Amino acid sequence: MSGSLGRAAAALLRWGRGAGGGVLRDPGVRSAGSGGGGGGGGSAERLDAMVKKDKVVVFLKGTPEQPQCGFSNAVVQILRLHGVSDYAAYNVLDDPQLRQGIKDYSNWPTIPQVFLNGEFVGGCDILLQMHQNGDLVEELKKLGIRSALLDEKQDQDSK
Repeated sequence: MSGSLGRAAAALLRWGRGAGGGVLRDPGVRSAGSGGGGGGGGSAERLDAMVKKDKVVVFLKGTPEQPQCGFSNAVVQILRLHGVSDYAAYNVLDDPQLRQGIKDYSNWPTIPQVFLNGEFVGGCDILLQMHQNGDLVEELKKLGIRSALLDEKQDQDSK
């Protein structure tokens, strides 16, 4: 991670552990676990269906309510900052086949992994970069999701 990217991630992580102890519930977030039923959590067909089922899909260590690594926490916090609360979250720690399967499916070696509209976006570093340069607002807009940061900016501009 570059210096500024690392500092931004650290700041996000500190922010996420703030007043609520880092456990904030979003009613729309579906902690989908590893999918359940019949195994095969890592098959390409199953993964294809999982990433295309919802507009925003995140594979992370832990759950959005209790991320089990700092990078997963940062992704959850970035989505929260943008007001994205309706997304599917899959805990790769529940299923080793899912954990390896998603890495093979995306050809990306690390977790978390973010998919928008069935397309692989990247991990924490990519999402953070998109957040910083404004690309995430634009990508969310393409999905019909209005970033909460736009409302915040509008409030600031009106003062």
